[in-house]
Amino acid sequence: MHESQMQQLWDSAHLSGSNAAYVEELYELFLHDANAVPEEWRTYFQKLPAVTGNSPDVAHSAIRDHFVLLGKNQRRAQPVSAGTVSSEHEKKQVEVLRLIQAYRLQGHQAAQLDPLGLWQRQPPADLLLNHYGLTDADLDTTFRTGELFIGKEEATLREIRDALQETYCRTVGAEFMHIVDSEERRWFLQRLESVRGRPQYSPEVRTHLLERLTAAEGLEKYLGTKYPGTKRFGLEGGESLIPLIDEIIQRSGSYGVKELVIGMAHRGRLNVLVNTLGKNPRDLFDEFEGKKLVELGSGDVKYHQGFSSNVMTQGGEVHLALAFNPSHLEIVSPVVEGSVRARQDRRGDRSGDKVVPVAIHGDAAFAGQGVVMETFQMSQTRAYKTGGTLHLVINNQVGFTTNRQEDARSTEYATDVAKMIQAPIFHVNGDDPEAVLFVTQLAVDYRMQFKRDIVIDLVCYRRRGHNEADEPSGTQPLMYQQIAKQRTTRDLYADALTQAGVVTAEQVQAQFEAYRGALDEGRHVVASLVKEPNRDLFVDWKPYLGHAWTARHDTGFDLKTLQDLANKLLQVPEGVVVQRQVGKILEDRQKMTAGGLPLNWGFAETMAYATLLHEGHPIRITGQDVGRGTFSHRHAVLHNQKDAVPYVPLQHLAENQPSFEIYDSFLSEEAVLGFEYGYATTTPNALVVWEAQFGDFANGAQVVIDQFITSGEIKWGRLCGLTMLLPHGYEGQGPEHSSARLERYLQLCAEQNIQVCVPTTPAQIYHLLRRQVIRPLRKPLVVLTPKSLLRHKLAISTLEDLAHGSFQTVINELDQIDAQQVKRLVLCSGKVYYDLLEKRRSENRQDIAIVRLEQLYPFPEDDLADVLAGYPNLERVVWCQEEPMNQGAWYCSQHHMRRAVSGYKQGLGLEYAGRDASAAPACGYASMHAEQQEKLLHDAFSV
Repeated sequence: MHESQMQQLWDSAHLSGSNAAYVEELYELFLHDANAVPEEWRTYFQKLPAVTGNSPDVAHSAIRDHFVLLGKNQRRAQPVSAGTVSSEHEKKQVEVLRLIQAYRLQGHQAAQLDPLGLWQRQPPADLLLNHYGLTDADLDTTFRTGELFIGKEEATLREIRDALQETYCRTVGAEFMHIVDSEERRWFLQRLESVRGRPQYSPEVRTHLLERLTAAEGLEKYLGTKYPGTKRFGLEGGESLIPLIDEIIQRSGSYGVKELVIGMAHRGRLNVLVNTLGKNPRDLFDEFEGKKLVELGSGDVKYHQGFSSNVMTQGGEVHLALAFNPSHLEIVSPVVEGSVRARQDRRGDRSGDKVVPVAIHGDAAFAGQGVVMETFQMSQTRAYKTGGTLHLVINNQVGFTTNRQEDARSTEYATDVAKMIQAPIFHVNGDDPEAVLFVTQLAVDYRMQFKRDIVIDLVCYRRRGHNEADEPSGTQPLMYQQIAKQRTTRDLYADALTQAGVVTAEQVQAQFEAYRGALDEGRHVVASLVKEPNRDLFVDWKPYLGHAWTARHDTGFDLKTLQDLANKLLQVPEGVVVQRQVGKILEDRQKMTAGGLPLNWGFAETMAYATLLHEGHPIRITGQDVGRGTFSHRHAVLHNQKDAVPYVPLQHLAENQPSFEIYDSFLSEEAVLGFEYGYATTTPNALVVWEAQFGDFANGAQVVIDQFITSGEIKWGRLCGLTMLLPHGYEGQGPEHSSARLERYLQLCAEQNIQVCVPTTPAQIYHLLRRQVIRPLRKPLVVLTPKSLLRHKLAISTLEDLAHGSFQTVINELDQIDAQQVKRLVLCSGKVYYDLLEKRRSENRQDIAIVRLEQLYPFPEDDLADVLAGYPNLERVVWCQEEPMNQGAWYCSQHHMRRAVSGYKQGLGLEYAGRDASAAPACGYASMHAEQQEKLLHDAFSV
């Protein structure tokens, strides 16, 4: 029956009682024996929401009233103690129910999962009859089946055991009994046991599986012949990945999914690009031949490249995006989640029905990389949930050369980390394509129904070693002796279909030749590829392309509107009781709004957000303490002291304002920053901010900074406007709470890749944040934000400073000093400026000018030259910093400063005043800190 006929029958069931009864009978049959239902109906029923006593009825009127009959299937087997039953048969009945439970829990340990047959695993004792006092003599005795979905309420022990063996101990190893939610467990029981773990597929489905395997194998053989010995991290041994992903796309599309975002490392990436996303083989061949494909940038190796395309599914057009990924393997996972969340937000897809993340992992990386755990931990949190991720593990059973389990991990499976969030895990033998198809369908249906992560562990092997230039037998001799004898997945499946009469040997060969012919001609090999895609599915970056670097941009804002917005932020709803100190902050902000108090940092930063929202820009801020602010300055989230319900004033500026999202994150840097990078690369019109609790906590996310934030544009052409706020300042708080490691960011600066700024006034942070969004240029922004300056008596601004002007890359001397008298000019950045200023004023030194560099990269050489020109009689120029000499800006920026100074006057040098070089960022003793601070200030005035 075609889908249209099914839909017709379904729709007409309102009117025809006979149709309704037929559908209900089919559904009853499906619940007990899904293989007894035609494949089209089975697929249809599998997509229905789970029906349990605790959930609403299925939203299909034809069966709404009839499915109350399912109540009889909701009964639970009551726990029975052997001591409470009277007869021997009843005691054995209890043991049979325990046997059924054991198979559900541990059947995977006896499953045939390894295509190579090298796994040596003894069946668990819990699966043996004698463990329960049962013997072969009991095999023909009839017992109640409890909740076993085998189509009958009573069966012989032989039938029960055989059904359990077929369901749980063939080529699928199911782990789902660790899930706490009984509805989810029951859903899996029904889906698995009703088909004995192996649905019956039509000849058309099986032929399509073979075609996909032919494509997967065909590309690898073609590349191996055409480019022998060239690294490609091929999929040979894991070819079932291609039909697996194909089914994810097609089945997701049938649910109405509009976008799939895929993250994966190297293994099989080229195959996915060509056979799934539809990359033209000719383009891939050009990359193998070393041709330069981009005019600007460094480019990257072919197995790091991303791609996007549109394919057609039964449910309509689906946009596919493969994320760019460096060699840091699992780091792409949170990036994908961030991109997905941004796409969902753009579509208003709060439940994750329209955009789905797919993460493809390697087994060794999945078990070994901490970011995997961090990404799992974020999966159900408010700030980062995406409605569930489909995780695919390409399990080669070896990581580079480490294959002994006791060396590779401390867990039974590489996937055990997923159990921390109760994710179901399905291990499947990669040489059984139909089993792979089955668990893929399970995975998609589970994700779409329950909106949670699920893992497919594709147990396979790698035929060529870690890469094609590798010789694996030196470290895995036994494994590669077996691999040398192992027939390919395609060959095995082709033989099975030929013997079953599904295809002929001639058809098998014709498939192979047709695919190779397409490669020879450089034609697309994805039949479902949409040649003229729907552009509405794309993120529009055109307004942000092709802009040259500009330091200045008008970020002024109407003063009256500014005050109106400030007043709206101070309107706390009736019934919201704020904490006493917070109330004082709001009172002060009221005075600042009226012009009665100078503006502090928290007020100016908040007004930057308010004005951007007013101008139509969404804002997202995350970090471990961003609602309040680590140093209690922001208070963007007010917590009602009566009921702890939060109130966010910035979300209530106007009825149809853009979104303002602010979340205190869980205690992660790497995954969270990766997520925000992915979000920012997908939302060009928004201000996306990540704030570290202390600046150097970003150390935990260094891979994201190195591989994505600072180099993503030059490697992959990926623009990103992410803003990082990193608290920085030497207040005697020790090595870990002083330095944001400025030097690390400056060392990564080149080709105008990022912006590194150290603002020192409220107006500066206001204009800097506004510039980041209003200016069409999209570059990551690293801001070293203050701690003590948040309330410093001199770090103030006025309403006029906010209403007019723009961000100043260099701030000249502000005191009334005669420029003719100035002999010494002190250059600095950040908090030390105020220490220098107070010292200069206390000593009444009229011969010293203090100039602030507020932007260290791109270095404002012209602006600094203009400032220097205003002092005609300089004899000395000193750079003063709080950081040790080998840290901070000195080593990375002194050449820029020297160039500006030498341009001012030949022979005039640049001197250093600051802490001596140190292995630690700061000292841990208050007295030592004060002594060092006094010395560097003295040196600035006298070296």
